[in-house]
Amino acid sequence: MAANPVKLTPARLKELQDEMVWMKTVREKEVAELIKEARSFGDLSENSEYDEAKNEQGKLYSREAEVQAILDNYILIEEEAFDDTVVNLGCTVTVLDVDMNEEEEYRIVGSQEADPMDGRISEESPFGKALMGKEEGDEVTVEAPMGLLHYRILKIAVNR
Repeated sequence: MAANPVKLTPARLKELQDEMVWMKTVREKEVAELIKEARSFGDLSENSEYDEAKNEQGKLYSREAEVQAILDNYILIEEEAFDDTVVNLGCTVTVLDVDMNEEEEYRIVGSQEADPMDGRISEESPFGKALMGKEEGDEVTVEAPMGLLHYRILKIAVNR
């Protein structure tokens, strides 16, 4: 059974494709050179440089497999297809934290792109789920470790 497709914006797709090219061309050669150099130091059983180079190779292959799995199973978020009347994947939402009386801005993204510290929240997160499909003026309540948080949607913008 295949895993659920990962939702990506065109920008994130390009980042992953570029990373894969870099890993396959530049990084694999660098790691191969590290292994070759470490082998030249002699006895592999007591060669920490060799062990380290092989560990680096394992990490590289693991990351390549991870990125390839994403590239083999993704859905491209066509941001132009959305309107700005409801919260959708790829839009930017300005909300008012009702309890703190503070405005905050978030971009709704797929889980691969989520970075809450940078204002990018996953549509799969509790906050993202609460916002999806809502309109300007709607209020949402989100359950958080510190209790219930209350927000009012002030503005929805489609990123173009």
